[in-house]
Amino acid sequence: MSADSISTRNVWPYYSSENVQAATNKKADTSLGKDDFLRILVTQLQNQDPMQPLQDKDFIAQMAQFSSVEQLVNMSDQLAGLRQSLGIVSSMIGKNVQWYDYADSGEMVAQSGTVDSIIIKDKVQYARIGDQDVKLDDIVSISDKGGEAQ
Repeated sequence: MSADSISTRNVWPYYSSENVQAATNKKADTSLGKDDFLRILVTQLQNQDPMQPLQDKDFIAQMAQFSSVEQLVNMSDQLAGLRQSLGIVSSMIGKNVQWYDYADSGEMVAQSGTVDSIIIKDKVQYARIGDQDVKLDDIVSISDKGGEAQ
């Protein structure tokens, strides 16, 4: 039996020395985030002049700004997730899909068709197949036109 060569580059999950070195050399994020904004607000409250404390209207305005910053960060994260998700599921366009639907008799019947487009209604993604919208979660198989299920 000959000695098998073992590669040190294929260590799960790819912790080669080059990957670890590249991860440690990433540039630090220098943009201000919601945590930084809250830290500034707390520092301002700690160091305010006791003879002229922060007025209610000023405090409310700053809290409103903090809330706006937080909501913008959340929206940015959600939009990024949506872009990624739509990019992935858009590869289904033009593919044959199969799903199960209930017939009038109450039994489940296999349905199939070609995906024309991907749409979003009420925060749920659907595949438009002809004049029917099918939830992506209900699709059980995907195949190329005339190919085997994937």
